[in-house]
Amino acid sequence: MDPVAALRQIAFYKDRAREDSRRVMAYRTAADIVERLDEAQREHLGRTRGWQSLPGIGPKTATVIEQAWAGNEPDTLTALRAAAQDLGGGAVRAALKGDLHLHSNWSDGSAPIAEMMAAAQQLGHEYCALTDHSPRLTVANGLSAQRLREQLDVIDDLRARFAPMRILTGIEVDILDDGSLDQEPELLERLDIVVASVHSKLKMDSTAMTRRMVRAVSGGQANILGHCTGRLVEGNRGLRAESAFDAEAVFTACRDHGVAVEINSRPERRDPPTRLLKSALEIGCVFSIDTDAHAPGQLDFLGYGAQRALDNDVPVDRIVNTWSVDKLLAWAAA
Repeated sequence: MDPVAALRQIAFYKDRAREDSRRVMAYRTAADIVERLDEAQREHLGRTRGWQSLPGIGPKTATVIEQAWAGNEPDTLTALRAAAQDLGGGAVRAALKGDLHLHSNWSDGSAPIAEMMAAAQQLGHEYCALTDHSPRLTVANGLSAQRLREQLDVIDDLRARFAPMRILTGIEVDILDDGSLDQEPELLERLDIVVASVHSKLKMDSTAMTRRMVRAVSGGQANILGHCTGRLVEGNRGLRAESAFDAEAVFTACRDHGVAVEINSRPERRDPPTRLLKSALEIGCVFSIDTDAHAPGQLDFLGYGAQRALDNDVPVDRIVNTWSVDKLLAWAAA
């Protein structure tokens, strides 16, 4: 077995199982180190069992490399694969054709664009939108206009490699305090998918937050309202209460302006809460089930969001990422 593939698959399953991201990075880093070696270097290290002589390769990752180099599936990978559980979603998960909210190491994700897209392709996605953060979110290394332009060139170069899966251009753009969007309007027009999310001043009073969100989804450039309440219900980032806003006003604006309400699949978010999910459903919104993945294994979190849609009787035809890529892009452009 290719040691690089083995290390990346282990990282995938560990991310999927929500293990500590710092420990997962050890396997991804080891994969990068081995991938940079030429064939002669690999042959020498394999023959001498000298993998740990490489900076960044520790005992656990060396064992994985040795077992893979010997032609076996590493024990760690076998155990992780056997322990992997179905994340749910049933028929809704089966209907999903792609993911419209995920991050790479261009902002606060842990993996390069190509690695994220390779994982998406292996999961059977027909399309996948890269949506790194916008400049206001400096803590997440948000993309300036210039960096976003550079990223668009990188995506152009990658498209042939991952065909027939379509890589869609996108951004998770901050909704600023006044409801404007945190990126140059001309650049937003170039993108396939714009996810608009509130990341700051989450405790803003309800009237102001409602005005802020309604303006953001009414301006003609947002396609998806991301994790609408901003809540955190578990995880190592702690807990965070929901933002307060007039859900009827916000979801009505989403419906009237063709903006999907995101069902965020991250277990620590579960956003929107069930009562708001039901409200958006009754008002007539469409939805996007997204992973908000920051690592390859998290791309499989779609099952969590699909299960919430299933539990709340969200019709499949009102979930935009069950649509064909042509229908999706026509909707987004409109």
